Amino acid sequence: MTKKNLLIALKIAISGGLIWFLLSSVDLGAAKDRVLSADFTILAAAALVIIIQIGVAGARWWVVMRAIEAPLPWIELCKLFWIGGFFSQALPSSVGGDPIRIYLTHKDGLPLGKAINGVMLERVVTIVGLVVLVAAVQPVFLPKLDAQNQMLTQIALLTLAVGAIGGITFIMFLDRLPESLSRFKIVRGMYVLAADTRKLFLRPVNAILAIISGVTTHVVIALCVFLIGQSLGVEITWLDCMVLMPPVILATTIPISIAGWGVREGAMVTAFALVGVPSDGALVMSLTLGLIGIAMMIPGGVLWLLRRNRGETVSVSEAAEIVETEIAEADREAQNRS
Repeated sequence: MTKKNLLIALKIAISGGLIWFLLSSVDLGAAKDRVLSADFTILAAAALVIIIQIGVAGARWWVVMRAIEAPLPWIELCKLFWIGGFFSQALPSSVGGDPIRIYLTHKDGLPLGKAINGVMLERVVTIVGLVVLVAAVQPVFLPKLDAQNQMLTQIALLTLAVGAIGGITFIMFLDRLPESLSRFKIVRGMYVLAADTRKLFLRPVNAILAIISGVTTHVVIALCVFLIGQSLGVEITWLDCMVLMPPVILATTIPISIAGWGVREGAMVTAFALVGVPSDGALVMSLTLGLIGIAMMIPGGVLWLLRRNRGETVSVSEAAEIVETEIAEADREAQNRS
């Protein structure tokens, strides 16, 4: 078994183990009743919200690409995000959809550095939106918690805020590294990333648009989860979801499972317990969210197949290899010039 296949097998085992543990810890009878009594009209609305989320994600990415002076049409970015989402959600890939997004934007004519920075900074904007949204709704949400959980929530928010601000500031000054280090490809990439980060966050219009797009992302995701909860008879509010889902989403980015499966379920059971949601309700909500997410990403696979039939794309593993090869070739060329 290759290292790549071993990693995928390990992630599958972790996802399966976590879900099995959670299923063995909840009232399966109550969970079954929620599923059988689900309102499928509301579930259909939740699925529609995920489609809307694709448009929001495309807008978020468009804001970033415009800020770093590498614009692409919004509709094209929506298509590419959908393709990336298909690989991230619907396939047990070891690399996810970001390499395919980088590859396709590069193939559409962007310099490789801009393609990489665009995807990286789009991720950063998502985290910034998370912090801003959670901070904005704290005054309304905190009174719903007991004193201990209020303190823990505030500590978590402060940690996220400091981490986000510190991380962005650090990236902005990466081009202050000694010029003697520029012979290393990773350092040269850091120089460009620092400049692009300043263009995004230090120019007021770009920063405002980035924050709005990042916040909107989490508001829409929260709406989807709220609708799923309503369909399953779970007593939650949209406000609850706006506060509790961003940390859940952050947890799923830890690359230890397949598309966040298992990690998302554990995080949702833990988070929604703060507002009194029983574990069976939170678990069924999470599993439903994951299944709807997979179903709604299938059109991304169709878009990928259409591009591949026209010779415009490759597999996700090939895309990752192409990106790595082009970075190495650019590095050799730069070293030869110096």
